Amino acid sequence: MYEFIVGHWLDIFTTLLGILYLVLEYRASISLWIVGIIMPALDVYLYWSHGLYGDAGMAVYYTAAAIYGYAVWRFGKKRGQGEKADMPITHMPGRLYLPAVAFLAVAWAATYYVLAAFTNSTVPLLDAFTNAMSFVGLWALARKYVEQWIFWIVVDVICCYLYIVKGIPFKALLYGLYVVIAVMGYLKWKRMAASYISDIHKNNI
Repeated sequence: MYEFIVGHWLDIFTTLLGILYLVLEYRASISLWIVGIIMPALDVYLYWSHGLYGDAGMAVYYTAAAIYGYAVWRFGKKRGQGEKADMPITHMPGRLYLPAVAFLAVAWAATYYVLAAFTNSTVPLLDAFTNAMSFVGLWALARKYVEQWIFWIVVDVICCYLYIVKGIPFKALLYGLYVVIAVMGYLKWKRMAASYISDIHKNNI
C-alpha cells in the first residue's frame, strides 16, 4: 500500500485537488483559480512523465486559462456591478451563443485532426469534442456565466463513458461525481443569478 501511494502520489494529489477545485467552483470562490493554476501545472509533469504529450500540452493551456480566469474574476466588471463588488454570476448573453458554437466547431475539428493524424487515439472524435468543449467551458467559467455548468456536465458525462469503456473505473467514478456536483452547481448558480437580477430591478425602482 505504501509503495502504491509513493508511486502514485502525484496522481492522487492532483485528483484531490480536482475535487477541491469543483467544491470551490460550486461555492463560486475565487480560490478555485489558485487551485486551477497549481493542479494543471503539476499535471504537465505527470502527463509528460507518462508519455501523454497531448494531455501535457492541454494542461499548459489549463494553467494559462486559470491565470486569465483569476484576473477576470478579480478585475473584471459587468453591468450593474458595484464599484468594489465581486463580479456577479449572470446568464450567458444570447449574442455569444453563435460565436461560442462556431469556436467549438473549429476547435473540435482542429483537435480531431491532430489526434487522428499524430496520435494512436482510438476515440479521437469524442476525445476531441471534450477538449473543445472544455475550451468553451473555461471561458464561460472565467466570465461567471451560469451556462458554464452545462458545458461541464456534457464533458463529464462523455469522459465518464470513455473511462468506463477504457477500463479505468476509478477515474470513471470521479467523473460521475463531477456530473453530480455540476448539476448541483448549475442549480445554485442559477439561483444566484436570479437573485442578482432581482437586486438590480429593486435598485432601479
